[in-house]
Amino acid sequence: MAVYKIFPTKDSTIYSRYPKRNTGLDSILEVSADYATSTPQVSRYLIQFDQTSINSIFNDKISDNAYQINLKNYICNINNLNLDTTLEVYATSGSWGMGTGHFNDTPETQNGCNWKYKNYEGEGEWTTSNFSTYVTASYGQETGGGTWYTGSSLELNVTQSQVYSYNSNKDLNVNVTNILRNWYSASNSLGGFSNDGFMVKLSKNDEFIANRNEQPNIKFYSVDTNTIYPPELQFQWDDRIYATSSAIPTITTTDIVATLDNNPGTFKRDSIHKFKINCRPQFPTRVYQTSSLYTQKNYLPTSSYYAIKDLDTNEFVINFDNIYTKLSADNSNNYFTLYMNGLEPERYYKILLKIVLEGETIILDDNYYFKIING
Repeated sequence: MAVYKIFPTKDSTIYSRYPKRNTGLDSILEVSADYATSTPQVSRYLIQFDQTSINSIFNDKISDNAYQINLKNYICNINNLNLDTTLEVYATSGSWGMGTGHFNDTPETQNGCNWKYKNYEGEGEWTTSNFSTYVTASYGQETGGGTWYTGSSLELNVTQSQVYSYNSNKDLNVNVTNILRNWYSASNSLGGFSNDGFMVKLSKNDEFIANRNEQPNIKFYSVDTNTIYPPELQFQWDDRIYATSSAIPTITTTDIVATLDNNPGTFKRDSIHKFKINCRPQFPTRVYQTSSLYTQKNYLPTSSYYAIKDLDTNEFVINFDNIYTKLSADNSNNYFTLYMNGLEPERYYKILLKIVLEGETIILDDNYYFKIING
């Protein structure tokens, strides 16, 4: 029932057409294949997250709970998809420098990673042969383009992909749990490979088959975006506790009234808050008693979940999940814990509740608002 997000320390797109150009400060990350010339030209991007932050989450938050980690990149623009276009996500092999370039710099900036070099023009070429164990690369006319892992000493599947079709969600959302396990193990000298970030690219079929009718171009927001959509690693783990009091019944009707017991309305970005939920039947059964029926607390059923929406865009920033956003319960209330660090500051958010009961799914959207502030 816990969701925690961290944001990249660096990212950059590399272009085969411009083998020494750095784009480390661009607001866009791009994967593309361009067949306008006789030689296919492609772009890929690199993105890295801080290993100290990752270790802290493994050590202090996830513990022994079931968990899942996803790399999420938000779509900016997309063109010329094939019927099925595949994006591949790998763990990069080899450290690289982000640089301070923009695509349209004149003269071009060469002080960071590019198609040919890991760090800057003339420094540390990407390997194109005699690879280390589990490491590979692929390239076309202009050699380079990065190196990445296809396996590991931990015998985990570290190759991930997402297929884009006409009606699919265009945001990148890939389960990278096994890659993170390798990074964490390597940082503790337990095998695996070190954290050099992710390599995101089109599949070989989409990159280098020269079909002028199929030239996919997919652009995502980078860490340097001025929007609310930077890339993120989303950690989800199941730390749900359901320890109810025998004195409080579980609600059995689908006519439900639910309120937040402790919502001060504003939170600082690094805060952690426990939202408590009071609920009761909308139409209580009449019984003879001395207290009001409307003050009687009830628990929601175990199949109850929360979600968070951005109030302005109406987009989910944390969607309902049957495992990782389940509500907990203590001796007085249902509740869930929210880490505010993954929410953009100076914006309003809305809490939604989903209850599955008696074959029905009820979504409660009763204007449960709050704001994240700087400070």
